[in-house]
Amino acid sequence: MARRSLSFHASARPKAQATAEEFKKRYGDAPPEEADVLVAIGGDGFMLETLRIAMKTGKPVYGVNCGTVGFLMNAFDLDGLDKRIEEAESATIHPLAMTATRIDGGVESALAINEISLFRQTRQSARVRISVNGKVRMESLICDGVLLATPAGSTAYNLSAHGPILPIDAHLLALTPISAFRPRRWRGALLPCDAVVGFEALEPELRPVSAVADNIEVRNVRAVEAREDASISMTLLFDKGQSLEERILREQFDY
Repeated sequence: MARRSLSFHASARPKAQATAEEFKKRYGDAPPEEADVLVAIGGDGFMLETLRIAMKTGKPVYGVNCGTVGFLMNAFDLDGLDKRIEEAESATIHPLAMTATRIDGGVESALAINEISLFRQTRQSARVRISVNGKVRMESLICDGVLLATPAGSTAYNLSAHGPILPIDAHLLALTPISAFRPRRWRGALLPCDAVVGFEALEPELRPVSAVADNIEVRNVRAVEAREDASISMTLLFDKGQSLEERILREQFDY
């Protein structure tokens, strides 16, 4: 079987850069649009950057961990990369699409692989009205923020905010408050993946709110619409026996 052509992408960390150079010597380095597989070398944050390239090329992505946590990455190993990729297990994910309307009327759009979040910008708490499929479900959430997470992103910021971990094939989204003050006992909701979620900042001039799609921030927003974009697919590759489904299951049992 012919060896797959690989395109290497590394974060700025010295270890990641050195690893990329070694891989290029061993396997060559194809342009992203011509490669069979994109190889992301770094941490989870860099994987998100590489997945944005994958959105455009349609290529699967194999991650090599040179970061800290590396939940979306494979274990660091310089040997046998081609064999590991050949035997890898795949997971297909879809991003969230965000449309944010600022106080001045401007509209900005962005895609998120992990989550779309709203945050208070000042010491004033945020007040947010939440609707699902056009129906108001919460008239006023007083909080530091609120987020909508994909299954792939449910183990990231969503988990830190005490949101639920979602199986990768659950066809659900996690709606999770961040330091909710009122209603104090609200812990969030599970929504179907085709839900359209609307967030409206109440008193946005007094209580300014920013919207963030992964690491893309829009400040001083009045309203945000978030939904899964099923027309865009990204494929992640994981070493045999270390699938994303298996990792998420392990995370739920804390080992």
